[in-house]
Amino acid sequence: MQLETIQSLAHENGFELAGVAPATPIPDTDCFQRWLGKGMAGEMRYLTDHRAAVRADINRLLPGARSVICVGKLYNRGTPEPPNGISRYARSRDYHVTIKQSLQNLTASLLEIELFDYKICVDTAPLLERSYARQAGLGWIGKNTCLINEPRGSWFFLGEIVTTLEIETRSIPPPDRCGTCRRCIDACPTKALVPAGDGTWTLDARRCISYLTIELRGPIPDEFHSAIGTNIFGCDICQEVCPWNTDAPVTSDPAFAPIQAPRLEDLEQVTEESFRSTFGATPVSRAKYSGFTRNIEIAKSHIR
Repeated sequence: MQLETIQSLAHENGFELAGVAPATPIPDTDCFQRWLGKGMAGEMRYLTDHRAAVRADINRLLPGARSVICVGKLYNRGTPEPPNGISRYARSRDYHVTIKQSLQNLTASLLEIELFDYKICVDTAPLLERSYARQAGLGWIGKNTCLINEPRGSWFFLGEIVTTLEIETRSIPPPDRCGTCRRCIDACPTKALVPAGDGTWTLDARRCISYLTIELRGPIPDEFHSAIGTNIFGCDICQEVCPWNTDAPVTSDPAFAPIQAPRLEDLEQVTEESFRSTFGATPVSRAKYSGFTRNIEIAKSHIR
């Protein structure tokens, strides 16, 4: 199957970015293992359990895999009002549902041309998706550890179809265009972007506001309360300050229409029932009501 066919069908199914990487071992696997070894995954055990071995060999995910179709879906809608301390990606319905459905539609279109085995992945699968996306030519991995596309920026959801199709990729990983810029590093309130030891930068999840407000269960260490500020679910700072996002496009896809959520000042009144009705179909539900109210308690002292 031709790369151009796949890209055309991907665009028809709503993906702004599309490319193909060979289903071969990724050099970043060693970096990932070193990152885990330093404990930087924190309490995210799904990164350190048996699935870590699957990430090292894509054939464990799909026997006979030959190609990885990588796509990117723009989700940026600017900064919708009222502000409520919720990261941009989580202000609409759960992207897992949206991206998975679009990938299923894309797969159905491809199967009309040629039969193949496949595995659809939307960030919950044990796959180093940013690394494969880079190999597929979708962008480079910046100092903020996000995949950055020139000229569209980094406000993208990634998805993959691991497949037994043999596809001539012809994709070349883009060069790193971060240069000497360190705006994301300097802007991070918790100093979560740290030297990786090889001249690059990596994310210490244990210090990241997104990790602290979403993934961490139990109390957030006092040392981070001031830096977290009014962020109650996730954080966009390292993307907001990135020069490559200065003119980032905005999506008009209704799937990413923002939900009607209370202002930050009013979220203290949210009950468990209203939390479920307001955020149950969004990524915010991952924090659970207990984590959500914990975060609001920290944010209260920073509301002006």
